[in-house]
Amino acid sequence: MDIKKILLVEDDPNFGSILKDYLQLNDYKITLAKNGIEGFEKFQKESFDLCILDVMMPYKDGFTLAKEIREINEDVPLIFLTAKSLKTDMLRGFKIGADDYLTKPFDSEVLLAKIKAILNRRKVSQIPESEAFEFQVGIFDYNSKLRSLQAPGQDSIKLSPKENQLLRLLVLHANDLLPREVALNKIWRDENYFTSRSMDVYIAKLRKYLKPDGEVEILNIHGEGFRLVMPAVEA
Repeated sequence: MDIKKILLVEDDPNFGSILKDYLQLNDYKITLAKNGIEGFEKFQKESFDLCILDVMMPYKDGFTLAKEIREINEDVPLIFLTAKSLKTDMLRGFKIGADDYLTKPFDSEVLLAKIKAILNRRKVSQIPESEAFEFQVGIFDYNSKLRSLQAPGQDSIKLSPKENQLLRLLVLHANDLLPREVALNKIWRDENYFTSRSMDVYIAKLRKYLKPDGEVEILNIHGEGFRLVMPAVEA
């Protein structure tokens, strides 16, 4: 399991400790810093997948810390926590490059949802784009531009747009895990019960199309996603 690392910078020791414990219970690795100076020192020493920064802190506030973080890493997601809901403060945070903003007190489940959404968007954006559109999938010739899947001596199967997008993602992740949330965000632009069930229907259709080749299989990795197992293409 890929455990995401989060830098939490919060000057309230009680709140910081409670939030750290809560996030760790939800499978995140948390580094807690008690002020902006300590937060920047910790950020310089290791890499993080996301930073949660309190705005109002002694010695160095969250906005100043965010600017310093951005000088080192332009891409790491930032969530600001603040006791103030002033529009000017929120705009200032977004201008620095905040991915989201929460006003205290907030629902911890809302914070979890925001963290997950931000990390999923980041995961999707990091998928390498490929211009390739012709693939060998076992015995099948697959052309993603024409949306065609053809086995020798058989009529070509015309894939629907979503079948095509899903198969292409699976092929690009061949013999590796395609996380469920990545496919949902990449193809459906959303991750909920209905889109998830819809994707399962398309997976079933693709399995049916690929059935003639016994060496090609789409495995369901419980709780994580799918894996297209197929023979390696000889160079």
